[in-house]
Amino acid sequence: MDTDHTYDVVVAGSGAAAFAAAITAADAGLTVLMCESTDRWGGSSSMSGGGLWLPNNPLMQREGAGDSRDEALAYMERTIGDAGPATSRARKEAFVDHVAALVQLLERHGLTFARGADYPDYYPELPGGKVGRVIEVEPFDVKRIGPWWASSRGQDGVPAPVKTDDFWLLQRAWSTPGGMIRGAQVMGRVATMLVRGRRLVGMGAALAASLLEVAQRLGVELWLSAPETELVVEDGAVVGVRTQHEGREVGVRATRGVVLGSGGFDHNAEWRQRYHGIDGTGSSGSKGNLGTGIEVAMAAGAAVDLMDDAWWGASVPPVGPDGAAAFLVSERSVPHSILVDAAGDRFANESESYVDLGHHMREHAASVPGRYWMVTDVRHALKYLRSYALDPRLTKARTEAGIRHVAATLGELATKLGMEPRRLEATVARFNGFARTGIDQDFGRGNSVYDRYYGDPLVRPNPNLGTLEKEPFTAIEILAGDLGTKGGVVTDEFARVLREDGSVIAGLYASGNCSASVMGRTYPGPGSTLGPAAVFGHIAGRHLLTREV
Repeated sequence: MDTDHTYDVVVAGSGAAAFAAAITAADAGLTVLMCESTDRWGGSSSMSGGGLWLPNNPLMQREGAGDSRDEALAYMERTIGDAGPATSRARKEAFVDHVAALVQLLERHGLTFARGADYPDYYPELPGGKVGRVIEVEPFDVKRIGPWWASSRGQDGVPAPVKTDDFWLLQRAWSTPGGMIRGAQVMGRVATMLVRGRRLVGMGAALAASLLEVAQRLGVELWLSAPETELVVEDGAVVGVRTQHEGREVGVRATRGVVLGSGGFDHNAEWRQRYHGIDGTGSSGSKGNLGTGIEVAMAAGAAVDLMDDAWWGASVPPVGPDGAAAFLVSERSVPHSILVDAAGDRFANESESYVDLGHHMREHAASVPGRYWMVTDVRHALKYLRSYALDPRLTKARTEAGIRHVAATLGELATKLGMEPRRLEATVARFNGFARTGIDQDFGRGNSVYDRYYGDPLVRPNPNLGTLEKEPFTAIEILAGDLGTKGGVVTDEFARVLREDGSVIAGLYASGNCSASVMGRTYPGPGSTLGPAAVFGHIAGRHLLTREV
């Protein structure tokens, strides 16, 4: 190859998977170049909640939280099962077995983690299910990374000192004592930040910024606006990449290997139509996720899997061509709300995990096509924080676009939505009966510990069920959006990319949403995207150290 630059390792992308690989390799003394395809670094990781689902992690062990390798694997087998090569037993074991090493490496380099001790797995009642397997970094002062914050995609997330573990209480900050206390704590965090002249961010922005700081301290170089255009293959092995740098195409040799951590194909309209039958406008992932890493790997012979799936979830549609979808989590779980289809019928447990709900929405659309709606009464707005409603300009725009409707009666609301009024009224009447008895006889909403995590403990007898009786009534459109795509190149337990025949493409590794997920078609717990992304990035960084060059 024509070589303009030479490094031991080249990493494509700049999210959790990419940083984990880069830091691991650089910690061992290797030279590392990270190539980010857009002019902003951090990817979807920096826009996310920032939690990493890491069973049997060191924080749990220190706190005596009662997890084990066997329990973690039993839970993964029960929830994930066999969804193809990405979910092999060997890959599940590799994930669980490298959790501690990843956390200890990052702690050694200064990251401070906190455990979401109250956040349950998404199926906690199943064998091996637990509460508190997710960890996240503490709020981070972005002044520590200087001018790099200006190009962080974390500014598209929540650029405030808020943690994932805050949100379940902040949603009811003015309706329950626990919520009020947590709200006061967050405000105290903000006040302390201002007094000390710091600029703290939390969640995904904090995670990405923390990782960037470590990577730069270790000498990792990061190029922006540097999409990989080709993998260079010699004698069947990947030996480098062709990428963009400072306005021209350059060749970069990688003496140890290339790691793809470049995200999925969330915003590649052609691929979303081909694999999912949608245009992808409902994705909450980074706009830079165009599937470039997957595409160059396929050109080099890589196998792909799970391309028809995504990290689905109910989302409010974007307003306008440049708008962003609003991913819903707690809003559909708190009382005084239901989800209905185009006919006005409930179709699923509104409080179930977002991937399950997204799958149910897509499956249900085959029999009842049309738009979905979240219907609420006025108490939903008065009692609970709704992330999609924080900006009044968006509320106005959604109303003008027909995404949001308000009416004095359910019958009037149904008419606006094109439904038979008596059908929606009957749906609500039946649901109100369940709310009064505390038992959702149709879909079991509120039966699981996970459901109740986002409920209101002051609402009895079921914290997820509250009647819809108080006007005005509001309907906001929802669709099966996503946090990113789930399919990509097939990798083994060492994060090595495989061909269709199962053979290894020497010198090529992948992790994150450009690779087929070890989580298969489900979502075992909070942070099931970032956790495996970081762990398999770390595994890739470790394995390429052993390659003969």
